[in-house]
Amino acid sequence: MLSPEQLAALREAIAGDADLRGLLARLDQRTRRLVDEGGEVPRVKALLSRDGGVCPVDGRALAFDPWSPAEHRCPVCGQVCRGERHHRHWARARHLWLAERAADLSLLAAVAGREDAGARAVELLEAYGAIYLDLPNRDNVLGPGRLFFSTYLESLWLTSYLAAAHLLQTAGRLPEAAVEGVNTVADEAAHLIGEFNEGLSNRQTWHAAALTAVAVWFGDEELAQSAIESRTGLLGHLADGFGEDGLWHEGENYHLFALRGLMQGMQWARLLGVDLLDDPELRRHFRAALLGPVRTALPDLTYPARGDARYGVSLAQPAMLELWEIGRHWLGGDPALDAWLAELYRAPAPPADHYDAWLHDAGRAPPVSRTRADLSWWALTALGPATAAAAPHLPESCLLPDQGLAVLRTGDLYASLECGPDRGGHGHPDSLHLTLHAGGVHWLPDPGTGSYVQGTLAWYRSAAAHNAPLLDGLNVGGEPARCEAFDVKDGWAWARAVAGPVRRTVVAGPEHVVDLVELEARQPTRLELPWHPHGEWRVVSPGGWEQTDGEADEPRFLPADPAEAVHLEVEGPAGARLGLWLLAPDAELRRRAGPGLPTEEGTRPWLLLRATTTAARWAAVLDPRPGEPHGIRGVRLDRDRLTVETPTGPVHYATTAGGLGVEHGATVLALGGLRARPLVPAGVMGERPAWDTVAHAPRAWQVPALDGSLDGFDTGQPIELADELHYLRSEEPYEPDQFSARCWVNHDVDALYLAVEVTKPDVVLHPADAPPLALDNDPDDIHTDGVQVGYAVGDDPPASLLATPAEDGTVRVRRVGEPAWSTGAGDGAWAMTDEGYRMTLRIPCSTLAHLPVGSQIRFDVAVNEAHPDRERRAGQLRWSGGGGWVYLRGDVLDPRRFGVLHLD
Repeated sequence: MLSPEQLAALREAIAGDADLRGLLARLDQRTRRLVDEGGEVPRVKALLSRDGGVCPVDGRALAFDPWSPAEHRCPVCGQVCRGERHHRHWARARHLWLAERAADLSLLAAVAGREDAGARAVELLEAYGAIYLDLPNRDNVLGPGRLFFSTYLESLWLTSYLAAAHLLQTAGRLPEAAVEGVNTVADEAAHLIGEFNEGLSNRQTWHAAALTAVAVWFGDEELAQSAIESRTGLLGHLADGFGEDGLWHEGENYHLFALRGLMQGMQWARLLGVDLLDDPELRRHFRAALLGPVRTALPDLTYPARGDARYGVSLAQPAMLELWEIGRHWLGGDPALDAWLAELYRAPAPPADHYDAWLHDAGRAPPVSRTRADLSWWALTALGPATAAAAPHLPESCLLPDQGLAVLRTGDLYASLECGPDRGGHGHPDSLHLTLHAGGVHWLPDPGTGSYVQGTLAWYRSAAAHNAPLLDGLNVGGEPARCEAFDVKDGWAWARAVAGPVRRTVVAGPEHVVDLVELEARQPTRLELPWHPHGEWRVVSPGGWEQTDGEADEPRFLPADPAEAVHLEVEGPAGARLGLWLLAPDAELRRRAGPGLPTEEGTRPWLLLRATTTAARWAAVLDPRPGEPHGIRGVRLDRDRLTVETPTGPVHYATTAGGLGVEHGATVLALGGLRARPLVPAGVMGERPAWDTVAHAPRAWQVPALDGSLDGFDTGQPIELADELHYLRSEEPYEPDQFSARCWVNHDVDALYLAVEVTKPDVVLHPADAPPLALDNDPDDIHTDGVQVGYAVGDDPPASLLATPAEDGTVRVRRVGEPAWSTGAGDGAWAMTDEGYRMTLRIPCSTLAHLPVGSQIRFDVAVNEAHPDRERRAGQLRWSGGGGWVYLRGDVLDPRRFGVLHLD
């Protein structure tokens, strides 16, 4: 990643900079054992599974020891685990770790003349060149790959691998024999990565970086132009992936991951003479991206675990420190970044968080504090002079409108309100979620997400796991949220947001936080508001808990005075306490239990306010310092104002034409900041694909045989699935002569009748008593031959079915979302044919009887393709449209893409 001139300048800079000399010494420490003993490259492809790398006793992730391929220790209980699945999980980190070490070794050779390090780096490059094409490109989870199960991991690995090769070549230390192996890897990896374009995804930043590295390696100008300047290249991701407010559209966790990939790609691009920061507007946007996580950071210097983010991750991690260090240098210095870095370096050093893009400190104890000498080989190639004495870091309240996040800060108190658009595949149903952090305690956290392959994933991705309102079981009824007001004045801050008929107002003052949730619906609606205080809580108000018939797991609190607010106290760590007052007229207060934070074990109790109504005004007051002199004496909710009784007198909050009025003794404050409804441009293209998704279902005047034959079916209106417009692939392109299907749908007043005739050379079954695949959270039966059906009839909610052939000729049918196979979901049979197999299925649907003649319903059908030499499905034919990839689609058919089925 350095030109000859840059390499010479780096040697000179190291001689005069103690930090750089310390970092070079750290590279030597990280590679010493590898230099002395060598390191074997795993000759297996990494595997993602539910049990690989997980302790069977306590479910914790096993520690990664790069020197222990066969034995893997649990850091909690100490159990040692063995077996192929653990080994293939270990191989994922080992491949990435070896690529990092290859770059370490190459840099030591290039700048310090270390012959032993250079020789060991060449060995690693040659070893991967020898095995790369032998590892299979199949059974992937997210995009093609040979070393890994997902393309982004291949891209991560490749950037380090090519950096090692390029550094050696620049220093004249890469033998011609090794160049051929690197060429083989780079050419094949570029083909795999280039084929799998993920649009504006955090992973695509790494694809773009890897392809830019390949372009540098081969001197390929056409590839360079595409990887750097295209809509899904480095330029597109910098300009559009990070909003005008600087934050990546998928949240802080993915922001930092995407920023790292983008910046590595930008450094590769500089070798081609392209510096994106030469453009003043891009330079401003890049600075905003560097500061985005700084503006939203919690007071304990962790990032908020919004969406699929991991909980409790410190921003003082070395992987993140070097982003701000390198970015600051590229900008030529920046006071805000100087202050932020000084704050992070002053903090106690957290253990280095091992993840795909940072394994440098695997197996090493953290230092007491971090310095620039704790960073990586990449930092050594890109660091500038050390930060001079900086002003204090003073975070402020802010609104990030593109992200839809309002952050309210008063002293050490931090509250935030989620009021933005859907964040895509990594977003959670958390609109109008309230976060509170004060006094060093994260009182109302967003739990983020635990492991992607554990059953608790569904809980963390549910609306009930958040401090966010639900309407009829859906987060704010499924409506988009937007910020209506935001203002900061004289130690007070407020935000108001709306989603459909729900409005939430949060006010942060010097002593407490006020929360108001309002509903105005046209018809009776079930409004629910979960509260997840972090700590041991108890109800202080007089009253008691009542068990109700049929709901033994959620007792109801009966207050002695229903007109008074229910007062709770929450005890946090080190004796910290939070006072919580809930005033919700006509609502029930229930106690439930669910998984705690991803960093905890077992379950924790939480609270739920619930009422069925057309209008509601629920207030909450949160005091993170209960007791004298700030203890709250009472909460009153009148028609036009909320009053909080404090030892220093009442505090009145009232909505005004201009915003919010606050009165407290002599203090009279008007908070404004009303925001107009944003204009939403009309879509140029609709959701529907352009080609035909309309079909007819003839009336069945008698029930078909449903024995795997077409007996009794009207076959005059077939649905053909036989071209690439219908195909979703895993790795290989569509081959119509190897896989196609024809479907017929009939109906009567009680059911839909489906016949599917599939052409393929072999039929792959998954016996009911087969051991679980335990690959991820998808059901095993999507990885066998079978059929998925989706439909929506009248006002009924959309439904999806999964039907797979059984060994006895019957069909196993399950409604998606139900835990077990059920004959109530449908029944039928299947039979072999000369070309493949045929399945016939009855789908009960009583709503059909209420539809007038000539009605239409929404419908979709898909046929999964399994191969006997694969663990995962190879592809899928889908009536509503293909032309893409089958990854991460599970067993759910998207109702937004259902076609139209006319009932003749």
